[in-house]
Amino acid sequence: MERQGVAVPPVELQERDPPATAESGEHQQTESPEDTPSSAAPSASCQLPGPFSSLDSSIETLKKKAQELIENINESRQKDHALMTNFRDSLKMKVSDLTEKLEERMYQVYSHHSKIIQERLQEFTQKMAKISHLEMELKQVCQTVETVYKDLCIRSEVPTSEEQNYKDGEC
Repeated sequence: MERQGVAVPPVELQERDPPATAESGEHQQTESPEDTPSSAAPSASCQLPGPFSSLDSSIETLKKKAQELIENINESRQKDHALMTNFRDSLKMKVSDLTEKLEERMYQVYSHHSKIIQERLQEFTQKMAKISHLEMELKQVCQTVETVYKDLCIRSEVPTSEEQNYKDGEC
């Protein structure tokens, strides 16, 4: 079963705005969402004065580090994918080579066994031919013995001239 290349989705960093914070002692003002500096995306040209500027730079630093980590993760995934692809291709080649060697060895064994079987069949055919020949000779011998036996039986029933003379002399 062959699997197609696995697509590894890259991880993306989603920009989120930090929640608006109010310091204790200051009154919250109702401003439109466009006027609040915390709801606007921080940019290099717009820096907030006061204690938020260090928070902004910390957030930017964290975002950069997070983006670098995500890029490193994506690179690692791509390397892992390439490694697995190379491993799969290498494994396919090795399995194919091993299969060819096994098949070649099987054909060698088949050839060797075929030669042995052929030799034994040839010996068997020769022995069967010899048995058939001996069977024919045995039949001829049996026929000869049968003929001789019949001849002996017929002769014993018909008295020969000496037997006839011997029998005549007794009476």
